[in-house]
Amino acid sequence: MPDLVAVDLVGPAFVEALLRVWSAGDAVLPVDTRLPPAARAALLDAMRPARLVDRSGECSLPEPLPVEKGDALVVPTSGSTGAPKGVVLSHGAVSAAARATSERLGVDPRTDRWLACLPLSHVGGLGVVVRALLSGTGLDVLDAFDADRVEEAARAGANLVSLVPTALDRIDAGLFRRILLGGSAIPVDRPGNTVATYGLTETGGGVVYDGVPIDGAEIRVVAGRIEVRGPMLLRAYRDGTVPLDTDGWLSTGDLGHLDETGRLVVEGRQSELIITGGENVWPTTVERVLAAQPGIGDVAVVGRPSAEWGEELVALVVPVPGSAPPSLERLRGAVKERLPAFCAPRDVIVVGSLPRTALGKLRRAELPALVTGATGR
Repeated sequence: MPDLVAVDLVGPAFVEALLRVWSAGDAVLPVDTRLPPAARAALLDAMRPARLVDRSGECSLPEPLPVEKGDALVVPTSGSTGAPKGVVLSHGAVSAAARATSERLGVDPRTDRWLACLPLSHVGGLGVVVRALLSGTGLDVLDAFDADRVEEAARAGANLVSLVPTALDRIDAGLFRRILLGGSAIPVDRPGNTVATYGLTETGGGVVYDGVPIDGAEIRVVAGRIEVRGPMLLRAYRDGTVPLDTDGWLSTGDLGHLDETGRLVVEGRQSELIITGGENVWPTTVERVLAAQPGIGDVAVVGRPSAEWGEELVALVVPVPGSAPPSLERLRGAVKERLPAFCAPRDVIVVGSLPRTALGKLRRAELPALVTGATGR
C-alpha cells in the first residue's frame, strides 16, 4: 500500500519534495511550518504518516496508516467544528480541479506564470502549486506572503496569483492578469481582474468562480444549504468517513441562494447567523458595509446576548493606524443607508487586531471573548 509522507517545508523545497513523493507513488501531508511543536506532534499523531520530510532530512514515524492507491494529498482542515481532519484528495480530483481552473481562466502555459505566496499547508496555496505543475505552467513559489516580493515576482513575469482580501490591499493588483480571491469576505469594490472564488478543502479549493461553477462542478441549494458535487471532491476523510451522500453530493455547511441570474450567493455558515429582534442578520453582509468606511482597517460583527433583542449586533473595529476610532452613530448611519435598520450595530468596540487564520478567515469562535468585559463606544 502507498505511504503518506508529511512534508514540513516551504517554498521551492516543498515543491521538490512533493514531486519526489508523488514519483514514488505515495501521498503528501502538507504541514504548516509555523505550528508550535505540540501542535505539530498532535497533527502527526492524528494523520499517522509513515515518514516526515523537513529541513533536517527524512525520518520514519511510528504506527503509520497507509493511503489508497491513487491518493495524492491529505490536507489538514479544522472544518466547521474545530476538530482536526485530513481531507483525502486523489490524483484524479486534483487533476480535475487544475484542468477546470485553467480552462476557466484561459491559462496558456506558453505565456502565463503562477505565483504561489499563500501557505502551502492550506488548499489555497497548495492548489496554485498543483495546477501549475499539472498544466505545465510556469511557477514561482515564495516562502511566505511579502508584498514587495509579490510585486517583484509580477514584474518578473508572474501574472496569475491566488490571494486573500487582506493581502490584496497590500499590492498593486494591476500587475496581474488574474487574481483568485478566497478565504474570507470578498470586498464589493474589488478590482476587475479579480475572481471571487467559493470552495472548501473538501472540494479541492475553489469550485465556484464569480458565482458560476467551474467545469465538472455542480451546485444546488437545498433548504437554504449549499451542496456541491463533482470529480474534484475528496475521496474521504483520513479516518475513513465519507461525507458524500449516495449521489455524490457534499453538504458544505454553508447557507446561500441562487440569484435571478442563477449565480450562487453565499450568505455564511448557519452557526454564524445572528438573530436580533426576530430578524436574521448575516455578519458578513454588515462587515462589507463597515469595511468600506474611512478609517477602518479591519472589522468583524458578532452577536451579543440581549434581554431585549435576543442578540444585539456589536462591531469589533480595528482602526487604520493614525485614524480616530469611528463613532457608533457614523457606523449605524452607514449601515442604514445600505441595509435594513435592524442590521445596524448597537455597540462598537475598538480592538488592536482580530483573530484570523493564515488565509485571512475570521476565527469567529474567538470573537465573543473580545466582547466580554470590553467597553464599547
